[in-house]
Amino acid sequence: MISKDTPQPNILSLAPSCTCEGCSHGCSMGSGFLADNDLKPMAAYLKVSLEELKKKHLEEVELFHIKKFRPKLERLKGKPYGPCSFFKGGRCSVHSVKPLQCKISMGCKEYGWDLNLWFMLNHLVGVDDPESVRQYASYLKSGGKTIAGGKLEELVPDAERLKKILSYEIL
Repeated sequence: MISKDTPQPNILSLAPSCTCEGCSHGCSMGSGFLADNDLKPMAAYLKVSLEELKKKHLEEVELFHIKKFRPKLERLKGKPYGPCSFFKGGRCSVHSVKPLQCKISMGCKEYGWDLNLWFMLNHLVGVDDPESVRQYASYLKSGGKTIAGGKLEELVPDAERLKKILSYEIL
């Protein structure tokens, strides 16, 4: 069972490289978030500085009040989505250094969504950021799914602190 606390090497072992239609569909409609340690290997692979990587190849996006980079999209006319700029000829052109979220996205596995929830909990929800916790709480309240370790009470085990965060007493 995949939980928030599943070690990253175990997560990676559950996500072998796959180029099937189920796995590459996401690449044709968007791109994955980079974990913090994804930036340097990608810049080295592309032989550019970190600043050039960010400026030419990435866009900054925010989810749960956390800002992360992702590969730019080649947006379809008038649409907020489109293929990842590194998705060329049905393949990832930066496969060996692709973002962690891309590495673990498995559209063909029954546990594929759990892998994405693991990424979200470990890289996109800031338990020390009250606004991130509130936005995640809103996600859960609206029917968002989670995995073991992803309940609000598990992320912020201090019940009084959680109450103050959710009531905006802690900003």
